[in-house]
Formats: sequence, C-alpha cells, structure tokens
Amino acid sequence: MDQSLEKKNHYNFLYSFYSPLLTKKQCEVFENYYFEDYSLSEISESLGVSRNAIWDLLKKVEHNLDEYEEKLGLLKKNQILNDLLDELEKNVNQEGLVILNQIREME
Repeated sequence: MDQSLEKKNHYNFLYSFYSPLLTKKQCEVFENYYFEDYSLSEISESLGVSRNAIWDLLKKVEHNLDEYEEKLGLLKKNQILNDLLDELEKNVNQEGLVILNQIREME
C-alpha cells in the first residue's frame, strides 16, 4: 500500500476518535485536506492565509492526534476490541451473534 495512503488512513482513524479535542479551525483545515482532498493552496486561498500557515496547522493537528493516541490509546483499544469480537463471533451461538451485533452498533 502506498505510504501516503497509509498515512491518510491513519490520521482519518485518529480524527474519528479525537476530533472533539481540536479547534473548529483545525477541524476545518483537516477535513478540507484529508476528506475533500483540497490542496494546501486551495485551503489557504479560501481562508485568506498563507500556504505555509496551512502546512504548519496540519502538522500541528497531526502531532496532536498522535499525542492524543499515545496518551489515551482509543484507536488501539478499539482495534483490540474488534479483534476480540471477531474471535468471539467464531465461538458463539445465534443468540450470541445478536448480542455481538448490538455491541458493534454501539461503536
């Protein structure tokens, strides 16, 4: 897999957990860059700031997301939980599968 695609997926997953901890502007820039695939120049023009300011903000957001994950570990815990649920799914009856699906819907 392409390294930039791995990076994008990594930050998209982290963002899904930690976006409430970011400022509105950080969320806007992150979403424009990672979700909408806008270039740094397009984002800077729309916000009336320099391209370098957008680059710096994105690097700060990436750093913050990595730091939140390091301290809180929500993504890692979620991956472990999903692995355990997958394993459990192989060993339960039909009633257990209903409960497993209810747990998965909570995520």
